[in-house]
Amino acid sequence: MTVTREHMEQTAAALRRNNMDAYCVDTKEEAVATLKSLLKTGDSVGVGGSRTLDELGVIDLLRGGDYRFIDRYEPGLTPEQLREKYVAALGADVFLCSSNAVTMNGELYNVDGLSNRVAALCYGPRSVVLVVGKNKIVPDLKAAEHRVKTIAAPLNSQRLHCDTYCRTQNACMQADGAYCTDGCRSPGRICCTYVITAGQRVAGRIKVILVDENLGF
Repeated sequence: MTVTREHMEQTAAALRRNNMDAYCVDTKEEAVATLKSLLKTGDSVGVGGSRTLDELGVIDLLRGGDYRFIDRYEPGLTPEQLREKYVAALGADVFLCSSNAVTMNGELYNVDGLSNRVAALCYGPRSVVLVVGKNKIVPDLKAAEHRVKTIAAPLNSQRLHCDTYCRTQNACMQADGAYCTDGCRSPGRICCTYVITAGQRVAGRIKVILVDENLGF
């Protein structure tokens, strides 16, 4: 599917119908400006692991001193200290992340291994802002599932050095499997928790910035 600006606008309209705020922007620079407009000086801010946020330079922005950044990337963290960062992010004023896929029906489709990201997406932070490149817009949930199993999971497994089938073979061993439990049984499995966000009870808690560029996995 070649995603056009019209597809982006249709997706944004669907997200708004599902009680989520949505913005369409042309460039990475506009995405960062929009993101900054959704943050207030002094906000506590947590992040999910995201190549998109890395590409936008968001981590350096958060370390700039205007926000109380819950820095999961702080050097030298022990596993227990890192866990404390993850837990603290669940109570942040704002949580930033991306989405594995966004359907044109206005659904967010996300699959996690450790699940701290999807936990914050579901509940906890007062505001959740997702920055999503147009490469992650798909027509429906079946396409979203296929995208995760053949693009997002393999590339994220490589990024995180997970010992999984998809990391070496560039696709899930059950890419067209019927069940979420299909696939490898590796301890490093990256697709443990599946979350579909079909709507948001708290109006505007979730905000999605759609960018007319390819970003992340």
